[in-house]
Amino acid sequence: MRLVFAGTPEFARIAFDALLAAGHEIVLVMTQPDRPAGRGMKLMASPVKQAALAAGIEVLQPRSLRLDGKFPEEAGAARAALEAAQPEVMIVAAYGLILPAWTLTLPRLGCLNIHASLLPRWRGAAPIQRAIEAGDARTGITIMQMDEGLDTGAMLLEKSTPIHAQENAAQLHDRLAALGGQAIVEALAALEQGALQAVPQPEEGICYAAKLDKAEAPLDFTLPADALARRIRAFDPAPGATMRLPGLADPVKVWAALALPADEAARCQAPGSLLAVTPEGIDIATADGRLRLLVLQKAGGKRQPVDVFVRGWQAPAGEQGR
Repeated sequence: MRLVFAGTPEFARIAFDALLAAGHEIVLVMTQPDRPAGRGMKLMASPVKQAALAAGIEVLQPRSLRLDGKFPEEAGAARAALEAAQPEVMIVAAYGLILPAWTLTLPRLGCLNIHASLLPRWRGAAPIQRAIEAGDARTGITIMQMDEGLDTGAMLLEKSTPIHAQENAAQLHDRLAALGGQAIVEALAALEQGALQAVPQPEEGICYAAKLDKAEAPLDFTLPADALARRIRAFDPAPGATMRLPGLADPVKVWAALALPADEAARCQAPGSLLAVTPEGIDIATADGRLRLLVLQKAGGKRQPVDVFVRGWQAPAGEQGR
C-alpha cells in the first residue's frame, strides 16, 4: 500500500522497517525535530529519521501540525506535502505530536496507530511502564483507527503477550516493538483484503498511562516490597528509581531488586531501615517485608551488581535508607 509513516523513537523504527520489508511503499516520513543528545548535546536525528534517510525517503520534521498554532507555516507545508503524497493510509507510532482533525481524514483509509497496550487499558503516554508498575500479567499491541480522542479509536487488531516476572521496561519495550511491527503488517494485509473489522473500545476497563516524571523516581518504602520491585523494573531505563544510602552524599539508582517475604526482623524496623548488607543483596525494610537491592549505581558511576557495589560501601544495620 501507499503509506505515510509518522513516528520518532526506536519503537517506531522497528515498525517502519517491518513495513518496508513487507513491500509497502512509504512515500513520506514525519518525525520529531532533531534534539540535543549525548554528552556533547549535539543535535541528533531520531531513529525513524535515520532509517528513512537510509532508505531514500523524504522526511518532514514540523514542530506542530496545527494550522492555527504556533508554527502555522510548518503545519501548512506539512499539509501540502501530505496532500501531494496521496497516501492510502498514514501509520502512526509514538510520533510525539497530536494529529489535528485534518490529518485524520486526509489519507483515503485514515490513520492507523500502533499502541503498546491492550486498549482500553493504558491509554496515554507510558503504557509499557505503567503496565509493569501495576503488576499486569499481560499486555500487548493494539492497532487502532485514530480519531480525535486520546487513544479512543476503534480497535482493528490486537496481539497479546505475557509480562515476564523480572522483565523491565527496556526488555518489554523491545518485545512489544517487534510485536508492533508484526501487527501492523498483518493489519494492512487484512485491510487490503477488506477483512479488517473495527471494534469500538469497551467503556469498562479504561485507564490512563500518565507520562513518567522524575519526581516519581525516589522510592517510598512505606509501600509494599512487591510494588517497589515493580516500580524499579518499570523505571528502567528512565527515569530510574532512586534512594539514599547512609554514608553516600548523593542518591543512588536502583536497577534491580527482589521482594522478599516479611519476617520478624523486618516487621520490627521502620520502613526504609537498612536490615542487612551482604554480597547477595542490600535488604531494606518496607511496609510488608524486605526489598533486596541487587543492581545499583552511584552518582556518576556505572551500574554494578550488589556484590561489587558493597565492596566500596558499608553501613551499619539499623540506619535509615530513604
